[in-house]
Amino acid sequence: MTQRLTLSPQNPDPELIRQAAAVIQRRGLVAFPTETVYGLGANALAADAVEKIFRAKGRPANDPLIVHLASLADVKRVAADISPVVEKLAAAFCPGPLTFVLPKQPFVPLTVTAGLETVAVRIPSHPIALALIRASGVPIAAPSANRFGHTSPTTAQHVWDDLHGRVDLILDGGATSIGVESTVLDVSRETPTILRPGGISREDIERVIGEVALRDNRPSAENESQISPGLLGKHYTPKAELFFCVGEKAQALEKLRELAHQARTQGRRVGLLLAQDDLPSFEDCVPYALGASDDLQSIARNLYAGMRALDDQGADIILARDFGKRGLGLALYDRLLRAASQVIEV
Repeated sequence: MTQRLTLSPQNPDPELIRQAAAVIQRRGLVAFPTETVYGLGANALAADAVEKIFRAKGRPANDPLIVHLASLADVKRVAADISPVVEKLAAAFCPGPLTFVLPKQPFVPLTVTAGLETVAVRIPSHPIALALIRASGVPIAAPSANRFGHTSPTTAQHVWDDLHGRVDLILDGGATSIGVESTVLDVSRETPTILRPGGISREDIERVIGEVALRDNRPSAENESQISPGLLGKHYTPKAELFFCVGEKAQALEKLRELAHQARTQGRRVGLLLAQDDLPSFEDCVPYALGASDDLQSIARNLYAGMRALDDQGADIILARDFGKRGLGLALYDRLLRAASQVIEV
């Protein structure tokens, strides 16, 4: 039986937070909002609690979890080495959507780290998330609160749809503000490397510490331990087939109109996951407006909700295009690439 509690996202009720913290302390599972997506949390230092996350999600054991902490000082509870680079970046971006990969403390369960000697850590900025971590008194391991591989959840209803009956408690704090996961930065390497683009852009990071490397977007081998979540090839996927068109905007839209026409003649229901200003050139489709094409923050905030909405409206296929690779565009590109059934370059 899954309980669902509604809290103010800015001023969460301390009594409800205490109830949720008690679930964490007794090694149960609590889904909670962060600024990025909803997370599915358990005591990161209790291997049996962490194993419940994997069972609830159907997540493979080789896909590591991010450990959520309340402050930079708490990072030392799970990480063995806090470099000056981390301190500099934390001063600029934490709390916030930036995850660090660091050498782990020996007592951090290997179930959290996919058997590796590094651990991913971040300090979320959402008031509910921070209150829950502080009240629990333990680091909280939390991947996204969805069935593994499915579209990430940005509302409590998304969590309910995927996981009710599988988790103890869902904290409903409304829709998340960023809508795509955190940026994962591996600072255990000589050159800091972005493993997963996300809510903090490469350009913003480089303004603080200089040049960083970017892991190529090729998927990792399915059977090897991943150094970061979000690296497997098929991820974030809606139920419908998603066709992702990559290239210059006008050519991409022309190709998508062609695909839409072909699909409609085959009797298929076509969903459009596009910018508001892209939609008028399409007919007889199910539209979902992500936001203006030059407003990447709105597009990111609405991306996963759009996938789920089009699934709910019975779309057989979903058509999407890329929004470049600068700023949040890189994170959008990464998520759509991994969600896609087919990628079309124009």
